[in-house]
Amino acid sequence: MKLAGLKSIEDAHEESVWAVTWVPSTETRPALLLTGSLDETVRLWQPDELVNRGKMTGHCLGVASVAAHPSGHIAASASLDSFVRVFDVDSNNTIASLEAPPSEVWQLRFNPQGTMLAVAGGGSASVKIWDTTTWNLFATLSIPRPEGTKPTDKSSSKKFVLSVAWSPDGRRIACGSMDGTVSVFDADRGKFLHHLEGHFMPVRSLVFSPVEPRLLFTGSDDTHVHMYDAEGKTLVGAMSGHASWVLSVDVSTDGAALATGSSDRTVRLWDINMRGAVQTMSNHTDQVWGVAFRPGGMPGRLASVSDDKSISLYDYS
Repeated sequence: MKLAGLKSIEDAHEESVWAVTWVPSTETRPALLLTGSLDETVRLWQPDELVNRGKMTGHCLGVASVAAHPSGHIAASASLDSFVRVFDVDSNNTIASLEAPPSEVWQLRFNPQGTMLAVAGGGSASVKIWDTTTWNLFATLSIPRPEGTKPTDKSSSKKFVLSVAWSPDGRRIACGSMDGTVSVFDADRGKFLHHLEGHFMPVRSLVFSPVEPRLLFTGSDDTHVHMYDAEGKTLVGAMSGHASWVLSVDVSTDGAALATGSSDRTVRLWDINMRGAVQTMSNHTDQVWGVAFRPGGMPGRLASVSDDKSISLYDYS
């Protein structure tokens, strides 16, 4: 497996680019790249030349996360202004505006069925689930306090939720917290199941394997990438190699490779079977906030975005 650089766009945004995802293809257009930036905008790009297909405004602070509905028609952006904006990808019309208290909107992800939108709830120590038909709040999944702590204890309030992921069958939700805790929920019942231990610094990104629903990958400020059996509560692998925080993780569609972005300014490709890094890409000149594999078959594509305001696109084979 390897990555080969295809195209890089300098100054893709006016400020740091913090978020990236792929909008699935529709009957009328190919898959597009969606990026979100500190410059308060969301932009669409068409591979492989990364032609700008549109600029979405509507936030009044930086965009921390972007997510695409599996249909390819709808996307959502979460901003430091505490709003989630849901919009039509092709027309940019606002479909819904979801408001939260300050610092309670971080990473967001649609479930594989497209019926729910999960939002990492930051200081609320919870994940909020929104119904994508009505855009009403459907459930709040709260992380339970550690046993023996009083509600006033500082330790219990530090489950600041940064990241969220759905299992490929939509039955599990995992979230990563500032203290390194990973929490797993039963999505159908809205019930907390267990914590996954092992990280001791913020878990800013996590993703389930698309081919093995139990397998969860996490990236942390402790520089390590962990592989968990999310059902069996076991750490099945740990991979190290980055020199600084791991800010973003994603798994290839075939489930064979993991990509990571780090504040050491590199993108790494990992062989999941070998549990080791096979390649390091050094396109970026500042920390890499997001990596994303294009969904679907070959040819494989990986995108990365950075504080250096650029986007890079790679061939994955």
